[in-house]
This record gives sequence, C-alpha cells and structure tokens, in this order.
Amino acid sequence: MAVAVPPLHDLPSFPTLPKKRMPAGRPREWYESHNRRLKAMRLAIALLNSGVYRPEQAPNRKIRSTAARIGVHPPSDITCRMVRSLIRNDSTDRTDRPVRR
Repeated sequence: MAVAVPPLHDLPSFPTLPKKRMPAGRPREWYESHNRRLKAMRLAIALLNSGVYRPEQAPNRKIRSTAARIGVHPPSDITCRMVRSLIRNDSTDRTDRPVRR
C-alpha cells in the first residue's frame, strides 16, 4: 500500500538568472511557442513540488488552479497537454535502472 506524502509548501527559493531580451526577427509563432513552453515548464515544476507525479493526476482544472496559485495566467488546453507531457511516466524513462559504467 502506498503512503501519502504531504505536498512541499515551503521550498527554499533559489536566485534566478537575470532575464534576457528575446532575439529579434523571429516569426510571431516562434515567440508564442517559446512562451508556451516556458509556462508549461513552470507549471510542471509547481505541480511536481505539490505532489503531482503522474499525468493522470493533473487534469486541466488542477493545472489551472496551480497557475492561479503561482501567479500565472490560466493556461490553454494546449498548454495543459504540454504540462502533462512534461510529467509523463514512461516505461522507458525509469530511474531505477542500474548505472552503466
């Protein structure tokens, strides 16, 4: 039987890197997809910190409530799918494999 782990609420904050300007001259779609990926990454990290470790634990409602909690605009359905793909649990992505030397 699995033991429930309480979510981590008070995590230490680490200094972030200074923001850089986006490169000029790219098509608008590039900027939109770049920002969408950044938002999905932020949301996936917040969900992992709160105890959501599998994609089926993260419906759109939970992702959007996490976005409101961390101060991010509500994500679209596409961004929610990207978040779930970032926290997916593949059978090929195992962390219990022995390390090859």
